[in-house]
Amino acid sequence: MSEELRLLPWPGPNGQRAYLSTEDPNGFLSRLADDLETVQLMTGAEVLAHARRMLDDSRASSGELRYAVRRLAECLDDALRVADSRGGRLPEPEGDDPAERHTQPL
Repeated sequence: MSEELRLLPWPGPNGQRAYLSTEDPNGFLSRLADDLETVQLMTGAEVLAHARRMLDDSRASSGELRYAVRRLAECLDDALRVADSRGGRLPEPEGDDPAERHTQPL
């Protein structure tokens, strides 16, 4: 098995993307990354539910709504990183030419 780079769910130095190089998808850091991804997605669902309740509350102030939007943006950033990481670990379908994917009509 060859080493693969895994995008980690936490930023590296200066906010740059951080990668793990490993042959063991069940190693300590891989499991830690899996656990953090799960927490990030669960947190995103909770923040989304809270924001929806705030939108239904006519008494919510603009400051409260801005705070909710900031938290939603953070959660969306986390969710996109998780999707990018998981998508990067999917195997390429056999016989699939990536160049042809975007040229075929819908």
